[in-house]
Order: sequence, then C-alpha cells, then structure tokens
Amino acid sequence: MRIALSLLVIGIAAGASGQSLEDETVSRLAEYLRVDTVNPPGNESNAVDFFAKLLDAEGIPYESVESAPGRGNLWARLEGGNEPALILLNHTDVVPADESYWTTDPFSGEIRDGYLWGRGALDMKGTGMLQFQAFIALKRAGKPLNRDVIFMATADEEAGGFYGAGWLVENRPELFEGVGFVLNEGGGGSRSGDTVSFGIEVTQKVPLWLRLIASDAPGHGSTPRVSSAVSRLIRALSNIDHYEFAPRIVPAVEIYFEGIAEDQQGNRRSQFANLSEAVKDPSFLLALQLDNPFLHALLRNTCSITRLEGSSKINVVPPEVTAEIDCRLLPDQDQDAFVTLLHSVINDPAVRVEKIMGFTPAVSTTDTDLYRAITTVAERHFPGARVVPSISTGFTDSHFLRDLGIVCYGFDPTIIPVEIEGSVHGNDERVPVASLRDGVRHLLEILELVVY
Repeated sequence: MRIALSLLVIGIAAGASGQSLEDETVSRLAEYLRVDTVNPPGNESNAVDFFAKLLDAEGIPYESVESAPGRGNLWARLEGGNEPALILLNHTDVVPADESYWTTDPFSGEIRDGYLWGRGALDMKGTGMLQFQAFIALKRAGKPLNRDVIFMATADEEAGGFYGAGWLVENRPELFEGVGFVLNEGGGGSRSGDTVSFGIEVTQKVPLWLRLIASDAPGHGSTPRVSSAVSRLIRALSNIDHYEFAPRIVPAVEIYFEGIAEDQQGNRRSQFANLSEAVKDPSFLLALQLDNPFLHALLRNTCSITRLEGSSKINVVPPEVTAEIDCRLLPDQDQDAFVTLLHSVINDPAVRVEKIMGFTPAVSTTDTDLYRAITTVAERHFPGARVVPSISTGFTDSHFLRDLGIVCYGFDPTIIPVEIEGSVHGNDERVPVASLRDGVRHLLEILELVVY
C-alpha cells in the first residue's frame, strides 16, 4: 500500500516543466552546484536566492535572514497536524576546491560517466536538494499532513555553524518550538561490491579545536639559540603526532561494529563482533587505521595537526609561534581532562593550549517512528542490507539541535560506492545519477511513513 502511495505521490509531484521528480532533482542539483557558496567566505545568501526562486514558483511562503552580510539562512514550512514537527536540515556552504587537482571544473555541475560532478555533490548540496524535492513533492501532492514539515537551509556548517544553525538557535529560538525530529547529514547508504549497508547517524565524535602557542626568546636567524619558540612547537607537535590515545569502546560504536560485522571478511568478522577484545591487539588497530581510517577513528580520541604560523620574515626567530589542531573526542570524554592529558603529552611549560571551539555530546534515541521509517524503506528496497545506528567522526549541525532535546538523525538514502566516499572534501567529488534518482524516491517514502 505504501509503495502504491509513493508512486501516486511521485506522479502528482511533477512540476510545471513536466519533468519527473527524479529528472527535476538531477537538473536542479546541477544548477545548485554552480551557485558559489564556498566557505570562506560563504556567500550563502546566493543559495537563499536560489531556493527562494524555486519556492516562489511553487507558491510556498518562506523566510530568510542574514546572520552577517552575505551569510543567508532560509526556512519554509508546510503546516500540518499536532504531531511534533520535522525539520529537513541542510547546510548550503561548501569547502574550497582546487581545480588543478580535479578532472573537471569543480563548480560545473557536469554530468559525465553516470555521475554528477561538483563540490557539494555529496557534502551536502546533494542531500539538500533531495530534501527540497521531497518537501515540494509533499506540497504538490496536497494531502493533509499530521505534522509541520520544515525545510531549513543554513550557512556556515563547514566552519562550525555559528552563522547558520547555531545563530538561528540563539537568535530565532521560536523556529524550534514544537520540533520533535531533525533529518540531517551524517549517515546514509554505502555500496561495496554487491553489498549495501546503511548507517543512521545518532551521535558523533565531539570536535575540540585547540591552538598551541609556544614562546621563547626572539633573535636573528643567523644565530640559532639552544631553544626557540619554533623548536618548542615542533617538539610539542611531534609528541602529539606520535602519541597513541588509548582505545575505548563507547556503546554506540560497539553496536555499530556488531551491526556491520557480518559484512566483513576473514578475521575482521569476529574482531568486529568482539570489539572490546580486538582493540587489545595493537596489530588490529594499526591494520584498521591503514585499511579504514574512518572506522579506526571511532575507537579512540584523535588529533590532527592542521595549521601552522611562524615568523613573518625568514631571518627573524619569532618570540611566539602557533599551531592549530583538530581533535575529535569520543562522546563520553571530559574535555578538561583531555586538555590536561594533552599538556602532559606536550611536556613543555612554554607551550600553552587555548580552546578555539568545543561542542557538547548527545545521543539520539532509536526508539522513534522516524528511525523505524528509515529502516523500513531501506530494507524494502535492499532486502538483507545492514541498517545500523552509527557514530560520525565528523561533526554536523545536529549537535545544536540535540542540545535542545530534539531527536536528530543523519541520513541520506542515496547509495554511494565506497570508492568515491573519499571525494567528500577531496578531489572529483561526485554522486551517481542513478543513486540520486533513487534517493529522492526513497526519501519521499520515508517522509510518507511519518507525515501521513
């Protein structure tokens, strides 16, 4: 019955152009990828203008606000019954792309070899377009909804979300009153060979961004001293880089590994099924880090050295130099205790540590109609596929809403081959056109199960 309803809705959902919902989704995403929202500086108001024109054409009212010049945020609401509202949350900014490393213009929206290419195709303009198309399909169908459905496109997620979702939570709190669920990025479908699996993100490692500042006497480059700010910082970073944070298994990670154990080959199957024992073997941890850095990062706290700043002149030994490190903590990690540990690893009183940004941990329950709807649709189209709650190594805007007590899931039903998952924030980012077409249908089916 639900499948028949989906086909009916998709038939009604075709726009004035006469395109099917799937064709319209592909063409609109190609256009959306050409909209400049590279962060920095963001210019997300360009995306607001893009969606505003489409909403005007559909006769759907919307609101927008700039948190700063050019940093636009937009939301539109389909009104329904008294059930808790559902937000389809997506960010419109994308990270930079160096065209010299791509095989196509990263902002061309080119369709080639069965893929739609462009920065943001996976993170997360593709997901945002699926959400938008499913949103307007509900409007076109004209069926009464049991709850409000809100499409919300926000700025600045790639830099922390403080001009986007975070700003809206602080400055427009009424937008989140009566909201029970958020569907965002962070999980989805993956294909390895003939095996399809799904992860529904329910929590994430907590970002803790830190600045290391080393100080020592300045001088001329021609007369090196026994120690300098630069040498102190190098030693501190080397200590961090070589330090192995103790593995620790949190419940969400243990459930996730158990869920994907049957898809593993050889010893990995039993190791994943008995993770608490497997992590006691350093060779397992090293092999996993080499083979799958994402899975390895779920087993311990991590720090990556990402930014360095030294002297402004080549012949000046500076009095102070800095480095920034991107640490991702397991959800149960106390941040102050971690910084204390880091001081002991650095082992130099002339190097101080400042906190740039840190979020709070939260886990969303899986005992909801929305979680069951995602599972139902995934299993309907991919019988035998693994559908498991997952933890993300990266952060998303969901943490802002989880802090409000709202259940948030990271999920996009688009099936992504494992060999292109690394193109997120990398070169030649792209999404399979066939998977995109399936994805918008499957997302619509998920929504049907919770809004009718």
